[in-house]
Amino acid sequence: MIRRQLTLLTVLLASSAPAGLALADPLGPDDAKLDSERLTPGLYPAAPVPQAFAVPAEPGTPPFELDWSVGLKGSYTTSSAGDSFVTALTPAVTATHQGVRTDLTAAGSATLARQGDGTITASALSLDLDAQTRLDRDTTISGHAGLDLTQDLPGLPGSNPLVTRPPQVLTGAIDGTIERRFGRFNLGLKGSVARTLYGPTTRTDTGVTDNSSQNVWEGDASLRLGLQATPILEVFGEASLGRDWFDQAPASGVSSNATSRALRAGIAGDWNGVWSASASLGVGLHDFDDASLSDITTRLYDASLTYTPDETLKLSATLETKVTPTGADTPGTARVAHVATADVDYTVNSWLRLRASADWGYSWLEGSNETERSHGLGAGADYKLNSHAIVSADYGYAHRDNSNSGVFDSHTVSLGVTIKR
Repeated sequence: MIRRQLTLLTVLLASSAPAGLALADPLGPDDAKLDSERLTPGLYPAAPVPQAFAVPAEPGTPPFELDWSVGLKGSYTTSSAGDSFVTALTPAVTATHQGVRTDLTAAGSATLARQGDGTITASALSLDLDAQTRLDRDTTISGHAGLDLTQDLPGLPGSNPLVTRPPQVLTGAIDGTIERRFGRFNLGLKGSVARTLYGPTTRTDTGVTDNSSQNVWEGDASLRLGLQATPILEVFGEASLGRDWFDQAPASGVSSNATSRALRAGIAGDWNGVWSASASLGVGLHDFDDASLSDITTRLYDASLTYTPDETLKLSATLETKVTPTGADTPGTARVAHVATADVDYTVNSWLRLRASADWGYSWLEGSNETERSHGLGAGADYKLNSHAIVSADYGYAHRDNSNSGVFDSHTVSLGVTIKR
């Protein structure tokens, strides 16, 4: 009888309490702490569910969710090298698995291009596998494996006007990243291995060029340590180490095998997901094994800025410095490039999306007198006919000024349709 009266009294007090008066937390100490942590921004990607109460997948549910698309696009280019028309078919398929802790994504795509003379080329084939798992609240591991086969089409924007048949390039890469949080410190360790094989090039000035001397193994590792100075700003430092192994020396007999080292320091910030920015400054050293080659020391500039006031508008800009192997059919020992890009993406409504972009680049080949300046502009629109069909229209301008091959300008307009699942 006394228990029933106490229960009734508790109900009456709860129902008559003022709106602004907080009653005692009905959760136990551990449950209350868990609920408080769940509400902390950025701590959990989703509401945590105890394993014992997790809802199992319904019987017969496939482990992967499949998505596919097929695009058909026609592009007309007028340039310093003449006019061209290319039709491209681009099928793609993606399989996604979202687990309790681990997410997997497998993707494959292809680009089959038909040029004006009737030549059909598989200009791009790719297979990718991505995985990410959350070991605990503070540790995340991710990995990527990819295989890509590409072949540029002659006469397109950015291509060398002296090349009539660009080489096939086969690249395989594996990389992994582990990120760990220690209180206010964020630690990241990343490693990657890549293998690149180049086919022959056909040119108007020298005929067929064998690019096998550019076949290369590339290994890279980096360590990043950040201090969360405020909830918004992070100060970080990064050290990286890389190695290039070429299959054989070029005709000159001097191998371009090299070890690269870099140190960077910078700051990154995120303002409630509306503004995000980072900037870093560093120095890089590219040290060749052969003493007859001059080592490369260069300043490294990296910056990015993203503004997303709402889900309809996104503006982004980047600046990056890279030191890479020269690639196929090029002189020199290494390529140093500074590249800047800017992008605008605006969703007008549920049917129409507008896009615009701009880029600028300056690069030079060490061990050669070749330099190149480039810039470009682009604009496009996507119109959704229904939930499965999208029509796209694009315009692009590209300018390229190479000290060896001269000035190249191009204007490209394209129209395409994409059917998706």
